[in-house]
Amino acid sequence: MMRTAIYPGSFDPPTNGHFDIIKRSAKVFDHLIVAVGANSVKKYFFAVEERVEMLKEIVSEYENIEVSCFDGLLVEYAAKVNAVTIIRGLRALSDFEYELELALMNRHLNREVDTIFMMTDERYSFLRSSLVREVARLGGDISDKVPSVVERYLKRKFNSQ
Repeated sequence: MMRTAIYPGSFDPPTNGHFDIIKRSAKVFDHLIVAVGANSVKKYFFAVEERVEMLKEIVSEYENIEVSCFDGLLVEYAAKVNAVTIIRGLRALSDFEYELELALMNRHLNREVDTIFMMTDERYSFLRSSLVREVARLGGDISDKVPSVVERYLKRKFNSQ
């Protein structure tokens, strides 16, 4: 039986911290779906299509990783794609309380789907997409904080504004 996991997020933009979790999760599960949130109420810097494109390029060498997008309840999407696990990345203890609440609610909504917390590599524990966007907007070096495709997208976006 193939074990499928979902790594959901807004990925606005994807960072090396996200990619660290993706690579490690792909080793644990037969099939990993990186699921980009398309919440119509939330305002994103990059359109969902751009975030999906970036992630597809980032994971292109991995045969067991698929990139998709979803809107609505994550556990409903998990049931639709036959995922047994949701992977949530933790950078620091401060992330845990929020992530625990999400995991408990998801478990309440669908007892068939478990949540696994994975700590990001300590090199990336301070990274947040919003922080990366701000550094990029101000012309700072983000080359060691995001995959090269993301750096290109950010430079293009800020140069066109």
